[in-house]
Formats: sequence, structure tokens, C-alpha cells
Amino acid sequence: MRMICLLNFITVAVYGMILSMAFCDIVWTRRRCLAMTGSMAVLLTFQGVIYFSSGLSVTGYLYPLITHLPLAALLCVMNKRWLWPVISVLTAYLCCQLRRWIALLVMAVFSGSSMQQNIVELVVTLPLLLILLRFIAPSVRSLSHYPASIQFQFGLVPALYYGFDYVTRIYTRLLADGNMAALEFMPFVCSVAYLMFVFRTSAEKQLRSQLEETQECLNLQVVQAVCEIEALRESQRKTSIYRHDLRHHMQYLSSCIENGRYGQAKEYIQEICSGIEGNQVRVFCQNEVANLIFSAFAGRAGDFGIRMEVRAGLSQTIAVSESDLCVLLCNALENALHACQKQKRRGVSGSIEVTMYEKSRKILLQITNSCDADILFDHGVPVSMEAGHGQGVRSICAVVEKYGGIYDFSARDGKFTLNVSL
Repeated sequence: MRMICLLNFITVAVYGMILSMAFCDIVWTRRRCLAMTGSMAVLLTFQGVIYFSSGLSVTGYLYPLITHLPLAALLCVMNKRWLWPVISVLTAYLCCQLRRWIALLVMAVFSGSSMQQNIVELVVTLPLLLILLRFIAPSVRSLSHYPASIQFQFGLVPALYYGFDYVTRIYTRLLADGNMAALEFMPFVCSVAYLMFVFRTSAEKQLRSQLEETQECLNLQVVQAVCEIEALRESQRKTSIYRHDLRHHMQYLSSCIENGRYGQAKEYIQEICSGIEGNQVRVFCQNEVANLIFSAFAGRAGDFGIRMEVRAGLSQTIAVSESDLCVLLCNALENALHACQKQKRRGVSGSIEVTMYEKSRKILLQITNSCDADILFDHGVPVSMEAGHGQGVRSICAVVEKYGGIYDFSARDGKFTLNVSL
């Protein structure tokens, strides 16, 4: 009986150490494996000395100091972090209870003795260890890459169980004596852990839904922006064709004048001018995409009687992709145009001023437009109560954050200003 108990004691120690190693996110090189094997041998030898000199009860009392603490310290040194190695040891200790519970279940069914319980624990150790190493350990290791707050939440239940087990079963007899607080503690922990899981899952689902909605909106805006760019490029191509065909137009006009068909020549001139004006692309900067967008919005602003002034100095090649530049400028200018239209409907003149240039490999953008005095801000970002509005601001913020830039929204004296640096 004593030898079986000792063998089970050694087995559970090796089982826990291997699981601790498997749960810890460490690249196990040959040197580290040899170091860990030697350390395990030393720990087992030390446990054996205490076991034969003082007995099982004293070994159980000292087990956290002679096994768990050195094992956690060794893993911390190898992992170069402290939180996750400690969580790995606590989680491995929690998994050690699976052996005990399976054995207790077998004993409850077949009414076996304590020796038979030790035998069952020995029998189930290897299959259980292989299952945990194959299916559970990779998932546990992946959690080590999460923020410390999530790691702490994951390690909270193993830590509470570790303290509960030693306080109520090894250092005292609260559990054996049927103390109600001890009996109900772990069900309480499971309830709290479940509620925390439900709360966090709900919060993450809501955040995921918002991100998916924002991503869908961005995708739609990118598609729309690309279509607008293609339309503007087509307009620019037609203008080039008009310029190329200018010689033919002049020849036709010359023929009309020579034959005295002045009215027909006048009508032809008006027709050509209308076509050119309708497809004209103004030049604001060297960057084709920005230039097309500025030209399109300047035309729209002019149609509404809104003054739009653009000062731009962008080269053709910039660090921002065409689609992101479209989303940024189109949303910002669309919001500015919408605000000025609201001003015009109230009989107040509106204006838009745009400044955009490059400096030290950064793109600086400032858009100032007329606005109402009752703009609402939430954590420095304007919010809109109107249906269908507000996505543009989120799209601007998403593009700026993508490039690690900064943005600032402000409203003062009837003027709304957007500043972007990326």
C-alpha cells in the first residue's frame, strides 16, 4: 500500500510538471528540455527525502514551497515573464484534480478502497495526460498572447481553487468536517465565473457587431469612392479628347465663317464650351486621386453656391493608398458640404477651406467649414442624431488609426475644423 501511494505521489508530480511545461508558451530547445529534466529530477529527489523522513502529511504541507514555487520560478526564467508561468502551474494543478475525480467516481460506483483509488489514478494518468497535451495545451498556450487582463481572468479560477484546496483540505479539515462555507465556495466561484463569461461574451459580441458594421460601411465607401474616381478619370479623358480634337473644331468653325454661317458657328462654339465645362477637372495638386476628389467636390459646392477654397501640395506618390485617401477625403468633404447645405437652407452663406500638404513624410490635412452651433461631441468625436449619419466620422477615424496618425475635431464661432496628421 505504501509503495503504491508513493508511486502515485511521484506520478502526479511528473504529470503536473509536464502539464505546466506544456501550458507555458516556451520554445523547448534541447538545452531547455535537459535543464527542465534535471530540475524535475532534483525536485522529485527532494520530495522523496522529505517523504521518507517526515511522512506524506508533512510533504503535503510543504508541497507548494518544494514543488510549485521552484517550478514557477524556473518557468519564469525560461519564459522571461512572470504572470503566465504562474498561471500555467496553477492550471496544471487544477487539471490534477481530474485524476482524483475520475478515481472517486469509479470508487463511488464499485465501492472500492483507498488503495484501489490510487491504482485507478495511476491507470488514468497517461491517457488523460495525452488527451490534455494533444487537445487542451495548444488552446491554453494561445491565451498567453492575450493582454494581461485576460490572462488574469483566465488564471483566476485555478488560483482560487488552488487556495481553496490547500486551505480546506490540506491545512485544515473544513471540507471534511462539512463546513457550509467551504462546501459552497467552489459553486460560488463557478457561478461568478459563468456570469463573468456571459458578460464578457456579450460585450465582445457587441463590439464585434460594431466592427463588422463599420467594416461593411468602409467597404461600401471604398467601392463608391473607386467608382467616383473612375468617373472622374473618364471625365478627364474626355477633356483630353476635346483638347486633341481642337484642331478639327477650329477647321469646322473656319468653314462656317467662310461660308457666312455665323449662327451655326455660334451654336457649335456654345456646344463645345458646354461639353468642356461639364468635363473640366481643375488642377489643385500633383496627386491624381486627391486632385480628382477636390475637383469633384469643388464642382458640387459651386452648384450649391458654396465657396470652396483648396490649397493642396501633394506629390503623385504618397504613403496612403488610393482607397484610404478616397475614404478620408470623401467623408470629410461630404460632411463639410452637408453642414454648409444646412447653413444655406437657413439663409446663411457657407464656405469650405481645405489645406493639405506633405511635411517630413507626413500628410497634414485641415478642413474648416461653416456649421451650426449645436454640434455634440463624445470623447472629442462629433456625433450625429440624424438617421444615416455618423458613419463618415467613424470611417475617418478608422483610416487615421490604421496609419498610426492623429485626428482632432473642434467647433468654435460657427466654424467646424478637422485636423489630421498621418
